[in-house]
Amino acid sequence: MFDWLHVIFRRLGRLVVYTPVYVAGPAMIVIGALDSSLLSLPEVNDYLVVARCYAHPETAFLFPLFPAMGSVIGCFLLYTIMRRGGQAVLHRRFHLDHVQRVERAYARFGILALAVPALLPPPMPFKIFVATAGALQFPRRRFLVTILLARSLRYYVEGTLAVFYGERVVRFLKDNGIIIISVVTGICLLALAVYLLSGRGRAAVKLGKETR
Repeated sequence: MFDWLHVIFRRLGRLVVYTPVYVAGPAMIVIGALDSSLLSLPEVNDYLVVARCYAHPETAFLFPLFPAMGSVIGCFLLYTIMRRGGQAVLHRRFHLDHVQRVERAYARFGILALAVPALLPPPMPFKIFVATAGALQFPRRRFLVTILLARSLRYYVEGTLAVFYGERVVRFLKDNGIIIISVVTGICLLALAVYLLSGRGRAAVKLGKETR
């Protein structure tokens, strides 16, 4: 039934992997934007980055920027829709329990609640964090910078590993996604705890309480 879709993805794969970067790059931006906004293409960006960097190692220093930029564009579109629609639209689009958990994550961890899902590969959910950021009126500039940095880091790590290990990188990320999520989340929580225990962190918390 969906054979035509598989044909399209195969052709897109060949386009991204085997054409010059001035063709593959813009195509990757479009794919990344669609994946982060209107469509859901799990792991497609990761596979294409790995395949391209493995086939053309000399492009590994540049190519990961294209899916990162596409992701920023797509996320900003979803963020804008939810920012205008508010929580009413958010609750229609996502399950209420899931939204409440994400809202609690933002209240507790702030920017890390967006950065960690943006950094990690599937099965970590991501769009609900983007949508909730829009509904909660998360600062626009901080949102865009966080997405760009986290996505760039993710794709650069994948691209660099692909130069040495090829497609095994994506299989490893897929098979060990939960472990990776747990480790990175633990590191982030540890960094947050260190910050809150520091003099600067305590001062920020005190200032936040005074301004409520």
